[in-house]
Amino acid sequence: MTTIRTEQQLVTLINIFTVEPGRQQELVDFLAHITATIINKQPGYISANIHKSLDGTKVTNYAQWRNQAEFEAMLRNPEAHEHMQQAMHIATKAEPTLYEVAYIDHVKEHASHASGI
Repeated sequence: MTTIRTEQQLVTLINIFTVEPGRQQELVDFLAHITATIINKQPGYISANIHKSLDGTKVTNYAQWRNQAEFEAMLRNPEAHEHMQQAMHIATKAEPTLYEVAYIDHVKEHASHASGI
């Protein structure tokens, strides 16, 4: 499960893929498949979330890894590398970047909401 906290010592991959509008779901399905069958078995993998833009031109993979070294080891894994190359036959562009969480904010639940009032 994805948990976002500033005190976590992990890295976040945000990879924004550009696709032709008619191929967005194809890429979503492909990324979901390789995540469930290959990526999630790699050391250091924590979670992945795949988002698709409302205009049909972007797919974003938000993935958490224990650390940068384990993420980079996954990139050197021949099976993972091969499948990421296949993703690039669907996408026209990929912009992968590693991040750390710097700030979070969320609505704080009020006592009246919690009790159903």
